[in-house]
Amino acid sequence: MRLKLVPENTSFDFFKRWKVWLGISGLMMVVAFTSFLLQGLNFGIDFRGGTTIRTQSTQELDVGVYRDAISPLNLGDITITEIFDPTFGPDENVAMIRIQAQDDAEAVSAATITAVEGALQNVVPDIQFVSVESVGPKVSGELIETAVLAVVLAIGAVLVYIWLRFEWQFALGAVVALVHDVLLTIGIFSELQIKFDLAIIAALLTIVGYSLNDTVVVFDRVRENLRKYKKKDLKEVLNISINETLSRTVMTSVTTLLALISLYVLGGDVIRGFVFAMIWGVIVGTYSSVFVASTILLWLGVKRDWSKPSNTAGNQFANIDA
Repeated sequence: MRLKLVPENTSFDFFKRWKVWLGISGLMMVVAFTSFLLQGLNFGIDFRGGTTIRTQSTQELDVGVYRDAISPLNLGDITITEIFDPTFGPDENVAMIRIQAQDDAEAVSAATITAVEGALQNVVPDIQFVSVESVGPKVSGELIETAVLAVVLAIGAVLVYIWLRFEWQFALGAVVALVHDVLLTIGIFSELQIKFDLAIIAALLTIVGYSLNDTVVVFDRVRENLRKYKKKDLKEVLNISINETLSRTVMTSVTTLLALISLYVLGGDVIRGFVFAMIWGVIVGTYSSVFVASTILLWLGVKRDWSKPSNTAGNQFANIDA
């Protein structure tokens, strides 16, 4: 027997309470933006600057032991990552320890580095400190600018792609949904003050791709049904299209979330922020594909037979209220 999370033939009216859905989305975006302005983000070492210490030992690396040894020094944000390389021998256990800059200093002081090395030598006597590198505020500022540019360019590329593939109304709906997803993700990181680093930027770009994929699937079905049901109004065609793709949307989201939740629980502290961003992004991305992108498309109107002019915004919302 095949597992079905959603019945094959559904007939939900996704636009019956469109004002409620748009109101919820608008309120959440305002809260997210306000939180970002008032609290800002809890930037990690990548964006605030700090020092990276590379270690090597013949003993098997235990991240928990390393962290417990360094924690009494009260150095703030510390990230410990084990490095895997097929060229390493069995006695080469390499770790990367990143320590945030203290008191807006250019880098961690020599005394602090000495204290960290001493604490680690107490628990791992044969540990070697291969290299020590610092990331200053200037480099961190450049990373922030590059990260913002990457997200903006990704959304811009989506706008052009959807415009060429469909029509500008589809493109605008998709981009509004993507901005919605990215802003809400940034907002929850600001509200909960979860560490925000380069891994989260990677998560944001992944969320853009995931949400776009879901939106394109719905839009493809909309385009097919616009040709198939030429006498039905746009609201009805959109409802039919979303219902037809609902099973695929829910199944994809649930299976993705199962994998992400497993990673969140079992993956450890190193990737927990990235996985949390992905979990949140899958949820809001699925929501926005149905309730944001499609509603914007309904408001703007589209060509019915790809030759007639689009319906006006007023007519579309008159159809919704009807």
